[in-house]
Amino acid sequence: MLINRSGTMVVAFMSVYCARLLHFDMAHAGYIMTLFGCGSICGGFLGGQFTDRFGFYDLQVGALISGGLLFIVLGFQHTFLSLGICTFVLSLFNESVRPANSAAIAHYSSDKNKTRSVSLNRLAINLGWAVGGGLGGLLASINYHLLFWVDGGTNIMAAILLMLLMPKAKIIKTIKKREEAAVRHSAYTDGTYWLFIFFGLLFFTCFYEFMIMEPAFYKIDWHFNERFIGFLLALNGVLIALVEMVLIHNLEGKRHGLVYIIAGISIGAIGFALINLVPPTAAMAILIVVLITFSEMLSMPFMNSFWINRSSHYNRGEYAALYSMTWSSAQIIAPLIGGVMIANGGFTLLWWILGGLSLASATGFIFLYRNNHTDTRSSPVLP
Repeated sequence: MLINRSGTMVVAFMSVYCARLLHFDMAHAGYIMTLFGCGSICGGFLGGQFTDRFGFYDLQVGALISGGLLFIVLGFQHTFLSLGICTFVLSLFNESVRPANSAAIAHYSSDKNKTRSVSLNRLAINLGWAVGGGLGGLLASINYHLLFWVDGGTNIMAAILLMLLMPKAKIIKTIKKREEAAVRHSAYTDGTYWLFIFFGLLFFTCFYEFMIMEPAFYKIDWHFNERFIGFLLALNGVLIALVEMVLIHNLEGKRHGLVYIIAGISIGAIGFALINLVPPTAAMAILIVVLITFSEMLSMPFMNSFWINRSSHYNRGEYAALYSMTWSSAQIIAPLIGGVMIANGGFTLLWWILGGLSLASATGFIFLYRNNHTDTRSSPVLP
């Protein structure tokens, strides 16, 4: 995951690439990112089904290789139609790795360290994001097309290293009796989980909106250069690499996970509101990134452990798929509404709305906590 995410740069700079090199307006750039989200939903659903049926190992290898090749192909598309089609197909293959990777984390972790296992994986992802963001800013200042080659190459390299360094997981599934299978709960009929998914969708939409619009906002409104924008993208990953594991180690098991989710989302709401209230300086940009990063560090590891605790070996792909599809839905909603809002009310309107949606999400999780905090399937495991 570290190698793979070290090449993550195409998605981060796609809005700027569409606007500056392909001369799309912000609405059309948003549509391209919406197509990426549509492919992600399809990929997440299929990834979850294939994970439960065939296992997580082969799916991760196949998704990484196919995604890598398609990133390279994407760099050769210059019309709105061809770019949109290729973006959808790329996302479908590339994002199918999410449920498989999540199932792998749950498989290799123990009951006592699920949240820390999630944080360790996030450490690799965000350390890679820090490298990819910084390197992406540097490459974008030279030639935007380099982004596609590096992103695709690291995908393929990750797949090769996975096959060489990590033995194939052999999961033996015990055949259950019919009466045992009849009482097996499904993610798709878990009412509490659906509420969790909805409130999570609100927050994921806000977070993903910030991710994709942050480079364009800092370039267009605050007039930062690509290298400083790359530094801001890297700062998020560096903070997570330095702080999150220590933070989660000291928090896990001391309170219900929903408490930390509520706190994290509330910090995010403050960060979005501050964008409209502070002067456009480098120091303020760093402060905002720090707040959004702490929002992410507090909420997302415990969100992952929430669904892991509600799942079992036989339906883990379903739970992982729904969680992954929620992220993918945010990838559709965020650029769609973001591009339209910016076109009609500017970035100022966008940040106010994101702050309001974050508050609504935090309120929803408070309701969920008050009504479900005694549910042992969603409670953190004491170390």
